[in-house]
Amino acid sequence: MTDSSATAGDTRRRVPCPTCQRPALFHPDNPWRPFCSERCRGVDLGAWANEQYRVAAPPVQEDDDDLTAGP
Repeated sequence: MTDSSATAGDTRRRVPCPTCQRPALFHPDNPWRPFCSERCRGVDLGAWANEQYRVAAPPVQEDDDDLTAGP
């Protein structure tokens, strides 16, 4: 759903597409919400798959006891 598909009386909410910044319809009628198109949705998914985005988390502490050999 791009801005060009909107009608003159359409007052539904539009938000910037996270990928290309074009106006995207933020409504259940848009199957790619919050993206403007299937392409932009795929670009974003590819960025996650290539680890370009990361979720912040505290560093993992190694437990030294697991490294000892035998009882």
